[in-house]
Amino acid sequence: MKRRLGFLCLCLGFVLHALAQCTVPTSEFQLEGDYLIGGLFDIHQTRILKLQFDFLILFSCCSFSVLSQPFFLSHYRMFQLMRFSVEEINNSTNLLPNVSLGYEIFDHCSDTQSFPGILKLFLANGMIQPWGEPHEQHTHKSKVIAVVGPFSSTHTLTVAPLFMADLIPMVTYGSSSSVFSKKAKFPSFLRTVHPSTESIEVIFNIVQHFNWRWIAFLNSDNDYGIDGRELFIKRIKDTEICLAYTKGLNDNPDYPQIFKQIETQRIYIIIVFTPEMIAEALIESAIQLNITNKVWIAGESWSLNKRLPKTQGIKNIGTVIGVSQPVVTIPGFNDFIYASKSQNNCLNAEQNMFCNQVCNCSSVSAEDVLAADPSFSFPVYSAVYAIAHALHNTMQCGSGRCDGNIKVYPYIVLTELKKSNFTLLNQNIQFDENGDPKYGSYSIVFWNHSGDAQEIGFYELYPRVNFLINNSKIQWYMNGEVPTSVCSPECPVGHAKKYDRIHKCCFTCEICPNGTHVNSTVDPYKCIQCKKTEWSAEGSTSCSLRVVEYIPFTDSGAIVNMVLACVLVGITAAMSVLFAINYNTPIVRSAGGPMCFLILGCLSLSSISVFFYFDKPTTSFCILRFLPFVLFYNVCLACFVVRSFQIVCIFKIAAKFPKLQTWWLKYHGNWLVITVAFGTQALLLLISYSFDPPKPYNETVWYPDKIILSCTLNLAAFSGSILLLLSLCSLCFIFSYMGKDLPKNYNEAKAITFCLLLLILTWIIFATVVMLYRGKYIEILNALAVLSSLYSFLLWYFLPKCYIIIFQPHKNTKQYFQGIIQDYTKTMSQ
Repeated sequence: MKRRLGFLCLCLGFVLHALAQCTVPTSEFQLEGDYLIGGLFDIHQTRILKLQFDFLILFSCCSFSVLSQPFFLSHYRMFQLMRFSVEEINNSTNLLPNVSLGYEIFDHCSDTQSFPGILKLFLANGMIQPWGEPHEQHTHKSKVIAVVGPFSSTHTLTVAPLFMADLIPMVTYGSSSSVFSKKAKFPSFLRTVHPSTESIEVIFNIVQHFNWRWIAFLNSDNDYGIDGRELFIKRIKDTEICLAYTKGLNDNPDYPQIFKQIETQRIYIIIVFTPEMIAEALIESAIQLNITNKVWIAGESWSLNKRLPKTQGIKNIGTVIGVSQPVVTIPGFNDFIYASKSQNNCLNAEQNMFCNQVCNCSSVSAEDVLAADPSFSFPVYSAVYAIAHALHNTMQCGSGRCDGNIKVYPYIVLTELKKSNFTLLNQNIQFDENGDPKYGSYSIVFWNHSGDAQEIGFYELYPRVNFLINNSKIQWYMNGEVPTSVCSPECPVGHAKKYDRIHKCCFTCEICPNGTHVNSTVDPYKCIQCKKTEWSAEGSTSCSLRVVEYIPFTDSGAIVNMVLACVLVGITAAMSVLFAINYNTPIVRSAGGPMCFLILGCLSLSSISVFFYFDKPTTSFCILRFLPFVLFYNVCLACFVVRSFQIVCIFKIAAKFPKLQTWWLKYHGNWLVITVAFGTQALLLLISYSFDPPKPYNETVWYPDKIILSCTLNLAAFSGSILLLLSLCSLCFIFSYMGKDLPKNYNEAKAITFCLLLLILTWIIFATVVMLYRGKYIEILNALAVLSSLYSFLLWYFLPKCYIIIFQPHKNTKQYFQGIIQDYTKTMSQ
């Protein structure tokens, strides 16, 4: 408690000392005139020292000697620019004729220690006017009509509310924090420097231009730096840029630890968004700690620093690229500085001023001022001229005179300021609705090996955005090659990224498998499935249309199959005619008699299926591909079951089961079995077709680059029909095998057995091929399997009989057949 009371008493003593005792003779900080402009410049910086027992010692602007405080030459140059601008306006016959401008300038060396001077700026006759009364009713005007400055955003946030309350225009030349664009909080705030939003946009474009992805952002731990960091984080959202490391730099940062973390994460691009003093300390620490091979992106506050580029060891830290205010040559300023420094200022001891209105800068030469960082020279110059033009319009100046009867209030000047539209050094000075400038551009500079900030590009804001960097002017630390900064190297073509850490820039690469592709511009983290009509090889970036394949009617394989089918029909027709002519002969009767014509007819009808295995499949094609063969071949098998049963019955079963033969003959068992088999198969096909008929099917699994047009067959739905065929085939084989020892020359059963073996072998071969191959030629093989099934009976059962009829007619007699049967009977009885 005692420490806190001591601290408060100490601070109160300093404030009272500043208000009551600390006065010095006048200096360059004051000029009398008809209307006064306030000025706030950070020429010095108050020191804060931390001593034992955690006591803080705050040196005011008046403590000890002014020279004991850090001195900013660049800010002193800005201060002189305001003085020059006012003098130039007073010497002008066009702007504010017969009206003189004066100024009251303060060295804004501290947020807390500068209040006495700031209070003086808007006191009316030593009193603060109450807020809430109409401005016209005020009997006393504010001392100043407007204020230029201060420079930093933190200083501006501290003092702005005092000026906003009375709508005193505040035109700052360096406060770029985006918060000042909110007119509800800062109604009388304007600026001649672009908000941080624009400078961050330039930095973002530089990073993107060189394709840097892994970035560190070091900012001052104040309103300016924190605002810049938040704007940068917002800007890189939804981009490929990652903020790998960020740190707010306070008064006593741990530089070794900061650089250690940057090195650990392999970050090579460092954005430094800080005031000049903090940036100088950072770069000097980097030199001392031997930090090498980095790209430093400087903010506009220190990119044109005159001392750092010439510091020993600066080349070792890497490459420095910066965003800066464009350097504008202001005519007459050099002469003003030389003239000002050559005069011996005569101090007026009768006038007492505040201690922060003295510089004691006699040791600073004109050359020092002119060689200082010129970054914000034009913003100061244009700020003063904007106020002068607003006053000019307020007083309705024209024809060499201004109307002196018009009462000038700050809020009226504010209204005219917002409507500014004049040309100054080829720049059209205007403000938007937020008080931000509607003119200007940024320069992009590079610290070359000569120790100069060389312009290598620009970022124009008006009338339209235009961004350019001349890469050839940059001397990279990597022997001319642009440095890279990534967490993970880019994936090879056809590889998708897979998140590896919390940052999207850190990932592993996985190749996209067949049937997928990666579109890096849309979603580099996902392998996208191709459409069913498309395909892609492994590691593809796009899908290609699959080749659609089927067997047209004009294919040589299709023609061969159709010719074979036509030949089969012709052979069956010829055999039918031959059997009809020799109908009553023993060979025809033994082959089945009238049943031969049914078998031959069904074989011909079954061959219809072959024609529907070709061309583009349709639903009708798919139905007719299976229906004729299954239905009519079923009848053929039923006929051979009956025929093989009859052969066995004649020679073996009739003697043992005479009643069975009698019943068979009486009820025409052969035709009854055939009819039942046909009816059952027809019913099963009707049910299966109603449940799930064959339909066109695109085979896309076997060949990724092809679509094979085929027909699908639901084996579950057609299981009944298939089982019936297998059953008939089995019965036929059993009965025919039972007759394997029948008479050698009466070998019906052996012929049927051989035909069945060919049939079974054909479909086993086809099933094996289907398991190994699903190309378009499978349709040709299927048609061949069908034809093989038909030709097996035609060639191995009917053709031998035709041969006997034509070439061995002596074997086609009753006597020959009776002799064979008698010989078989004798053999069996022995």
